[in-house]
Amino acid sequence: MRATVIYGAGDVRVENVPDAALREPTDAVVRVLRSCICGSDLWPYSSRPASDHPDRIGHEFLGVVEETGSAVSGLRKGDVVVAPFVWADNTCDFCREGLQTSCRHGGSWGRNGVDGGQGEAVRVPQAQGTLVKLPVAADSALLPSLLTLSDVFPTGHHCAVTAGVGPRTTVTVIGDGAVGLSAVLAAKRLGAERIILMGRHKDRTDLGREFGATDVVAARGEEGIAAVRELTGGDGTHTVLECVGLEDAITTAFGVVRNGGTVSRVGAPQYPAVPAGFGVFLRNITLTGGVAPARAYIEELLPEILDGRIQPGKVFDRTVSLADVPSGYQAMAGREALKVIIES
Repeated sequence: MRATVIYGAGDVRVENVPDAALREPTDAVVRVLRSCICGSDLWPYSSRPASDHPDRIGHEFLGVVEETGSAVSGLRKGDVVVAPFVWADNTCDFCREGLQTSCRHGGSWGRNGVDGGQGEAVRVPQAQGTLVKLPVAADSALLPSLLTLSDVFPTGHHCAVTAGVGPRTTVTVIGDGAVGLSAVLAAKRLGAERIILMGRHKDRTDLGREFGATDVVAARGEEGIAAVRELTGGDGTHTVLECVGLEDAITTAFGVVRNGGTVSRVGAPQYPAVPAGFGVFLRNITLTGGVAPARAYIEELLPEILDGRIQPGKVFDRTVSLADVPSGYQAMAGREALKVIIES
């Protein structure tokens, strides 16, 4: 079968790899209908050392069950399913607490002999706990929005939930990428009173306004902090959703949060330490967030996608075939595309 592999920075290829096949009785094989490129895929795409031994890549996909192991129940051939960006048994103590990213028997796609998500098919370990059956046909127009349940929409939702967003909450969202826009949508869904989106790409911030942003601040750094504080009477917002992962973004987050407020970060941190010194301590700022346990949120978010109340799939602004995945990476890395969806 064909799948995406990465050899080094800027060197993503689609090659023949061994067919996905059952190895354990808890496995399933899923034929991929849609997958996508994540912003976190761009980190190795920009920095991975060159090697003659490529790695599989991709961790967001949905598809059709082709085969199940003898220990898998509740799934059968032909079911349309979505897979969270990590696989998990969904029964261990961490999973029962809603922290499937710490599953004692789970792991990551594309590692330790597990298929990556950007391919024709995927062997899914712990299939019964990992996969969520979707009540749609394989040609449903809802597939793009349903695919966001694999990662980007639950990640934005996790950011808002851990920050404590609710009615009468004021929110600043830092970052106009797919996660930031998903965080806007999540904050609106949770009833936020005011949502300030910090981003400078008009096509993206226009979508942010459609998703629920009440204000947009294009400035960065001290100028951006001043603009948010001016919009909030000098105080800043109750919550800040940091969806970038760069040190400038977390510094901005502390600059725009209200005293006693909460900063939640879901941007994969590309800095060695959090700049939260004595000044942040004196202001009683809470820092929370982390990698999102997408599996914990799928059943909650699914109904509103199925009935059309929310359309997180609008973050996809380019579609490529599996053969054209390298061009999708180039487009996202060059800021020519917000988020690329792959039709297998």
